[in-house]
Amino acid sequence: MKTCKWKKLVMSFWLWLVLMVPAMAQIGGIEDSVQNISDTIRSVFPIILGVIFLVGFLFNAGHFFGENADLKKGITRVLVFVLIAGAVVGIFTYLIG
Repeated sequence: MKTCKWKKLVMSFWLWLVLMVPAMAQIGGIEDSVQNISDTIRSVFPIILGVIFLVGFLFNAGHFFGENADLKKGITRVLVFVLIAGAVVGIFTYLIG
């Protein structure tokens, strides 16, 4: 019972934080700083995503080569990885757009 109340408290805190931070940024007059940080994140995000794709491929490359090569398992893992990464990119693009 206590964990349920704790979860509600944490979720309500995060909801409040997500809703109030933009309002505080506008009230405080720091829109330019927020815009600069947003531009920096937008410019660095594709590089970070590329590194994540490369690392994901290298971890899954073992399924394609070697003694225990399993093409079906390798393709499945790569597709799952691409779908998850695509969802992250879609959510990020939606949030910054």
